[in-house]
Amino acid sequence: MTSISELIERNTSFATDRFRADLGINPSGNLMVIGCVDPRVDPACILGLEQGEAAVIRNVGGRITPATLSSLAMLKKVGEANSTGQSPGDWNLVVLHHTDCGMTDLSAYPNLLAKYFEIAPEDLRDKSVDDPFKSVQVDVGVALHEIKRSRYFVTGLVYDVATGLVDQVVPPTEAGTH
Repeated sequence: MTSISELIERNTSFATDRFRADLGINPSGNLMVIGCVDPRVDPACILGLEQGEAAVIRNVGGRITPATLSSLAMLKKVGEANSTGQSPGDWNLVVLHHTDCGMTDLSAYPNLLAKYFEIAPEDLRDKSVDDPFKSVQVDVGVALHEIKRSRYFVTGLVYDVATGLVDQVVPPTEAGTH
C-alpha cells in the first residue's frame, strides 16, 4: 500500500522540482479529456500531457453520462468567468475509452448501469458497454449533440492496455456539423 507519508514526500519533490506557479485555471492546450478511472489509463501519462495543458475528467468507463455533461457545463462557466486567461483558438474534447475495461464486468448489473446512464435498462444496448470501439462512437455522438459551443471538436480514442497505443476511432469532428 502507498503510504500517506510517501505521498507527502513525493509532493515535496514535486513542489521543489516541477511545480509551476504560472499556470492559469484554463487549460493551455484548449483541451479536455474524458477518461476512465482505471489506474492503467491515466490520460495525462498515456497522451503525454503537460501540467496545465488539459482539463481531465475521469469516471467509470470514461463515459459521457448526464453527470459528465453537467461537469462540462460547469467547466464552461468557469472558463467564461476566467476568459482573460483563455488561449485563443479551437477547443478539443477527447473521449478516451480503453480495452479490458471494468465497465464490461458491469453488464451483469443492468439496473446499476441504467442508473449510471440515467436510462431505462432496456436501452442499455444502445450504450455498447461491452465494446470500447463502439462505446466511444456512442459517446462522441452524445457529446456532439450536447455541446453548444462554436469551434469545438470532439475526438474518440481507444487505448489498448496490452500495447500502450491509442487508436483514433472518431476523427476530430466539429460540434454542430454532425
